Amino acid sequence: MTDPLVGRMLDGRYLVQARIARGGMATVYVALDTRLDRVVAMKIMNSGLASDPDFVARFTREARSAARLTHPNVVAVYDQGSDPQTGAIFLAMEYVAGRTLRDELRSRGRLGADEALDLMRQMLAGLAAAEQAGLVHRDVKPENVLIADDGQVKVVDFGLVRAAERGASSSQTTQGVLMGTAAYLAPEQVEHGVADSRTDVYSAGVVLYELVTGAPPFVGDTPLSVAFQHVHADVPAPSNVVPGLPAGIDALVRSATQRDPADRPADASAFLTAVIATRAALPPTSRPPAASVDTHPTVIVARDEVAAASAAAAASGTDAEGAGTNLRRRSRWRGWIGALVVIALALAAAGLAYWLAVGRYTSVPGIVGLKADAAISKLESAGLHGDVGTTAFSETIPKDEVISSDPAPGARVREGGTVTLTVSKGPERVAVPSVVGKPVGQARKALIDAQLTVAPVQRAYSESVAKGSVISAQPRPGQQVRPHSPVTLVVSKGPAPIPVPSVVGKTLADARSILSTAGFRTTTSSDYSDSVPAGSVIRQTPSSGTAPVDSTVTLVVSKGPQLFPVPKVVGVNVEQATKTLEAAGFKVRVLDLPGGPNTVLAQSPSGGTLEPHGTTITLSVF
Repeated sequence: MTDPLVGRMLDGRYLVQARIARGGMATVYVALDTRLDRVVAMKIMNSGLASDPDFVARFTREARSAARLTHPNVVAVYDQGSDPQTGAIFLAMEYVAGRTLRDELRSRGRLGADEALDLMRQMLAGLAAAEQAGLVHRDVKPENVLIADDGQVKVVDFGLVRAAERGASSSQTTQGVLMGTAAYLAPEQVEHGVADSRTDVYSAGVVLYELVTGAPPFVGDTPLSVAFQHVHADVPAPSNVVPGLPAGIDALVRSATQRDPADRPADASAFLTAVIATRAALPPTSRPPAASVDTHPTVIVARDEVAAASAAAAASGTDAEGAGTNLRRRSRWRGWIGALVVIALALAAAGLAYWLAVGRYTSVPGIVGLKADAAISKLESAGLHGDVGTTAFSETIPKDEVISSDPAPGARVREGGTVTLTVSKGPERVAVPSVVGKPVGQARKALIDAQLTVAPVQRAYSESVAKGSVISAQPRPGQQVRPHSPVTLVVSKGPAPIPVPSVVGKTLADARSILSTAGFRTTTSSDYSDSVPAGSVIRQTPSSGTAPVDSTVTLVVSKGPQLFPVPKVVGVNVEQATKTLEAAGFKVRVLDLPGGPNTVLAQSPSGGTLEPHGTTITLSVF
C-alpha cells in the first residue's frame, strides 16, 4: 500500500522521499530539506494521536528538549512544526545512515567485552551530554542507539524525555504510566513512575548486560511479568551466562543495576568514568584466559623464587627447610608489595580515566541571551574561546544577542576549546510587495516570490479598478511581516450594477437618450406591432432590475402593424366574397341593394390594396 505522505511537500519545505520506520507514536521518513538542500529524518506523529492534546504537547516538548542538545553522540533535532495541508505534526532530525544496536545484536548475537565497552563509552557520552542540559532520556534501549556506517554511536528518540526538575519535583510520580520498554525499566519507574539520571544508568547497565550475553537479564510472557522481576530480583552477573567474562564487566553491571537508585553511579558521567577505567584495565584481548591458568602475578613470582632457592640450598649443603622458610617470608612480603602496586596502578588508571573523561573538560557557561561580546568574554573567563559562527533570525532573541552555541551551554568541552556562537539578526521580516491594480494572477505570483502566502481572495465592486484586478491588500503593501504570513487580496468585480430604466413605448430617440444618460449602451432590432406606433419601443432586454454600468440594453422598435393584400371580390357572389375576405384575415360589412342578384358591385378598401389584418372591408351588393 502506498504511503500517502511519500512524495508530498510538508510545510512548503520538506519533500518526503521514503518511509524508514514506524512506531506506536510516530512514523519516521527520510526527506529532503529543500531550503537547506540536506537529507533529514522526519518523525511524524501518527494521525490517531494528533488529535490528542496531551500527545501533541509531549511531541512538542521532545523537539524543544532535544534541540538543546549538541553532541556527537546525540542525534540532532533541526526543526519542529506542522503541515497545514495534511495536518501532520513533525520533527526534522539529523539523518544517520547506518543501523540500530538492536540490528547489530540480531546479526551478531553478542559482542566482546572490549567492543561492548567501547560502544557503551559513546552511548554514555551522549546521555551525559543530556544530563548536562538537565534532561533524562527515560527510554534507553538498543532500539534507541544508532550505529552510523563510520562507527559513530548516537542516542536517538528523546520522545519520552522530560526535563529533570530540581529538588522535590524531580521525584514526582507520573500516575499510572510506565514510560519506556519493560526489559530495560528501572525498579523506580515500575513502582512509582519516577525517573532521574540514575534511571538511565540502570537501563544502560541492562544494555551492557545484553551486549555481552546476547539477551536481556529478565524475560517473561508479558511486559508486566518482566517489569515485576526488575522490582524484586537482582540483575545476575553476565559471567553466569558467559563464563570467563572479565570480572570488571560483572562489577559494572552490578553497580549500575542496583535496585536502590542511591547505590548506583550518580549519573551517566559517573558510569562513563567507571566504564573508561574498566576498559583501560582490560588485557589486549577481552577474551578471558583459560580456567587452568593462574592469573595472580605475585603468586607466580613467589612460587618460582621458592623453587629456585630450594635448589640452590641443596647444592650448597644449606638446610633447605630453613631456606624455604625464609623465602616464604620474603614471598609474603613481595606478595603484599605486588598487591599494593596493582592497587596503585588501578588508582592511577582510574585517575587517568577521570582526567580523560572529566578532568580536562570544563562546562560551557550559560551565554544564551547575552550580547555577542559579553558572551565571548564570559567564555574566555571559563577558559574557552568564543567565535561568532553564523547569524540567524529569531522571534524571541533580540538582535545581536546569542541564540545558541555549539557545544550548547552545560556541555563539557576540553579546556581551551572553541565555542561557536549563533547570533540573532532579530525577527525575520519581509515587505508586502505592491500588488494594487495588478491582475490577480500577477499579484499571487508576486506574493509567493516574496515568501508570503495568499489567503482566500475577497471580491468587491469598484468604479476605478478593472474587473479581475487587485483593489487592496491586507497587510498593506510595504508593511514588514513574518515570512509565509497570509496576505488577503480584495479583487475588483468591476463597477456596481445600476437600475435599468424602462423605455417601452418611447420613441427610439427618446429611449436612447434616457439609457445613455443612465450609463448604458443600446442596440436595436425591429418588429411589427399592432399596438405600438412605428418608431417606438415595443420591448427591451433587460426590462427591469439592475445591470453593470456601460452594459448594453437591447431595444425592439416597432415597424407598425404588418400589412396584407385585400382580395378582389367585385362581381363575386356575396356569400363567397365574405368567406374569401374572412379567410384572408379581414372583417366584412355588407351594404345590400334590393332587387339584385346578390353580387358584389363594389368593395372598400378596394382589392389589391395593403391593409392590416382585422381591417373591415365594406361590400356593396346588388
